[in-house]
Amino acid sequence: MTRAISLHDVSKSYTRGTRVVEGLSLDITPGEFLVLLGPSGCGKTTVLRMIAGLEDIDEGELLLDGEYANDWLPAERNIAMVFQNFALYPSMTSRDNIGFPLRIEDPGADPGPRVTATARKLGVEELLDRFPSQLSGGERQRIAMGRAIARHPSAFLMDEPLSNLDAKLRGRLRAEISQLTRELGATTVYVTHDQAEAMSLGDRVAVLRGGVLQQVGTPREVYALPRTVFVAAFIGTPRINLLQGVVRAPLDGAMTVSLGKQALRLPEPLSLDHRLLRVQQGREVIVGLRSEAVRIAGRDSARPEEVLITGLVEHMEFQGHEVLVHFNTGSRPAVVPELEAPRPAARPPRRRRRQGPGMLDRLRERAGSLRPGPLRDGPVAGPVVVLEQAPQDPEPAPSAVRVPGDLVVRTTPEVRLHHGMQVPLLVDLDRLFVFDQHGERICPCPDRLPDLDE
Repeated sequence: MTRAISLHDVSKSYTRGTRVVEGLSLDITPGEFLVLLGPSGCGKTTVLRMIAGLEDIDEGELLLDGEYANDWLPAERNIAMVFQNFALYPSMTSRDNIGFPLRIEDPGADPGPRVTATARKLGVEELLDRFPSQLSGGERQRIAMGRAIARHPSAFLMDEPLSNLDAKLRGRLRAEISQLTRELGATTVYVTHDQAEAMSLGDRVAVLRGGVLQQVGTPREVYALPRTVFVAAFIGTPRINLLQGVVRAPLDGAMTVSLGKQALRLPEPLSLDHRLLRVQQGREVIVGLRSEAVRIAGRDSARPEEVLITGLVEHMEFQGHEVLVHFNTGSRPAVVPELEAPRPAARPPRRRRRQGPGMLDRLRERAGSLRPGPLRDGPVAGPVVVLEQAPQDPEPAPSAVRVPGDLVVRTTPEVRLHHGMQVPLLVDLDRLFVFDQHGERICPCPDRLPDLDE
C-alpha cells in the first residue's frame, strides 16, 4: 500500500522566532519519488522530520491519504526513515539491526523470513552475521535501508543517505535506490543538496531556498524553464552563465541586451518572449546562458536565432568527453546572493573601554625602562607583562577570489584552442534567459510551459 502525502501552508519556527519553513505546500502522489533539493540549512530535513512526526508543525496541515495527521504519533504513520549517518546499533549484527523494528511491532512473531527476504533483495545475505564495525560505508547504508524496507512501509523518507560515501559508491547506490523504490512502489521523499542526485532520481524535484519553495516540477522542467535565477544557478553543471545586462529598445532601431562591451541584438520580428522585454527598457536585468546555449562559430553559417559575439580564451577544463572553455567577453558577471544557506550577520566588534588615560603609554614606558641584567636562578620578582601581537588582517572571503572568464562554453575535445585566443561565439537567443533584479524570470514568458519535444 502506497501513501499520498500533502502539505498545505506548513510553517515551522525554532527558538527566537527563526522561520526554517515558510508556507510550504506540496502534494506527493502515491508511488511518486519526490526530491527535496536545496543548499544546507534551507529546511529540507525539517520538512522530512515533520512528515515523519519527529517535529511538530507550527502552522498548516499534513494530510496522509487525505486524513489530517498533524497529531499522529510517528508509529501510526507507517513511514520508514533512512538517515544520513546510518544509525545502526553497534552491538547488534546486521540480522538483528534489520529485524529490530519487526520485533518491536510484533514481539511474538519470527522476523527471520522477512529479514532473509530483505537481505536477498539488497544482496547482503553474506553480511547478516557481521557487526556494523565490520562493514564498509556502502554496506552499512544497505543494512540501514534493509531495516526500513523490512517493515513494508507505505512511504520512505531518505535524509541525504549517500552524502557520507565516496563518489563512485554514490553513483552505484543511486542506481540501486532508484530501482528498488520503483520495484517496491512506495512513495519516497528524498532530501539532498546534490543536484546531480536530484536530477537522476526524482520523478519531480522541489527546490527550497531559505525555507520557501522556489519551484516544483520534473527534472527537465526545472532545468529547461527555471522560475527564478536561484533555481537556474542551483541546477545544472557547469553552473549557468549569469551576466548583468541592460535592455535597450529604441523607437528607431533594433532591441538589444547590452552586456557591457558587447550586446545581443534580438532578431526582427521580435518573438513573443522577446517583446516582453520592452517594459524593461533602460533597466538592469540578469542574463542567463547555459553552456550549451553558446557555440564556437565554425565554417557553417549562423542560424537565424543566433547572434555573434567574441570572447578571449582565459582557461580550459578538459573533461575527457568534452572541454569547458572560460571566455572573457568583457561582460560583468551577476552575483546571485544566498546561493548557499543564509548566515547570520556578523556582530560588530565590541569597542574596548579605555581603562584610564594613557594606560598603553604607561605600559610602553614601563617596558622601555627595564634594563637587561644578569640571569639569576629562582623565581622572578614582580609581575610579568605579556604584550599581545596585533591581530592580522583577515583573509579575503572565497567569493572575492577572481574566477577566470565570465562565460563558460561546452565544446568537443576536437576543437583546438589556446590561452589568449580571440574566438567568435554564436549565442542561441531561443535559449536566452532574462531575469529581473528580484530574480524572477521575465523571458521566456513566466507562464510558458516547457516544450518537451525540443
